[in-house]
Amino acid sequence: MANTASLSGNRRHFLDLCDLSAEEIRAILAAARRIKARRRAPLPTDKILAGKAIAMIFEQPSMRTRMSFDVGIRELGGESIMVTGKEIELGERESIADTARVLSRYVDGIMIRILSHGALKELAQYASVPVINGLTKTSHPCQVMADLQTFEEHKGDITGRTVTWVGDFNNVLRSWIEAAAKLKFTIRVSTPDELAPPDEVVRWAKDNGADLQQIRDPRAAVEGTDLVLADAWVSMGDKDAKRRHNLLRPYQVNRDLMKAAGEKAIFMHCLPAKRGEEVTDEILDGPQSVVFDEAENRLHAQKAILAYAYGEVLA
Repeated sequence: MANTASLSGNRRHFLDLCDLSAEEIRAILAAARRIKARRRAPLPTDKILAGKAIAMIFEQPSMRTRMSFDVGIRELGGESIMVTGKEIELGERESIADTARVLSRYVDGIMIRILSHGALKELAQYASVPVINGLTKTSHPCQVMADLQTFEEHKGDITGRTVTWVGDFNNVLRSWIEAAAKLKFTIRVSTPDELAPPDEVVRWAKDNGADLQQIRDPRAAVEGTDLVLADAWVSMGDKDAKRRHNLLRPYQVNRDLMKAAGEKAIFMHCLPAKRGEEVTDEILDGPQSVVFDEAENRLHAQKAILAYAYGEVLA
């Protein structure tokens, strides 16, 4: 994938983790830690968005993405403007390119949550303000930045560690694979054959030095891991719910699976979780779960991403 992180001056898009260097990811994580530590007593220099308006565009509804970005923008001194894709008829009455050009005259940045990754890339190509990927069907880099922050809070440096994904291939997993290539940790992927990562993702991982291991048996995959990851079995845009449930039932994260992982492993889920499907209540609410720390860290990681987008260093 071509690097689309740069804009003129010190402003940058944030579209995919594969666009960033390991040093950039590390800098964002360090800023997120500092932001979190002083949230209740921020420095005057933290108001990096003072006088700036950020458009938040939602093609699909979201509680976590909307609330965390809205609060984060306000805490950085900016103003947020929330619209739905339907309200602005995104890609219908005019091209995505023209929308990008017009919005760039009104606002100082755009956060967008849209299924089409191609539309995201087109918006970024023609926008003259930073564009942040709040989620597409292809990737979810904001979520994984929060996940990385959460892992390192609980387990220390992720480099050289082992992370295990149990379920199906989706946008979050793609961003985790990109993170593994950048930060040099092992990612084990345990999926049914029918829902495994596509060949082009596996090739990308190999070409970019990611230690991607595909292990179909979930119990073998989690043995000795530092982190067990799961996500909803049916995501936005999926139309084959019954088939997916039948394929994924053996991949539920439950007491037996976490026992195989060991008591030192932690559990993450980006939420919302379908309790009793991909994960049991016992695990989601149990001592190995860090899902609510993970949810909170969306706020802190995204504030750091906003700082990155504007070339700001929050020391």
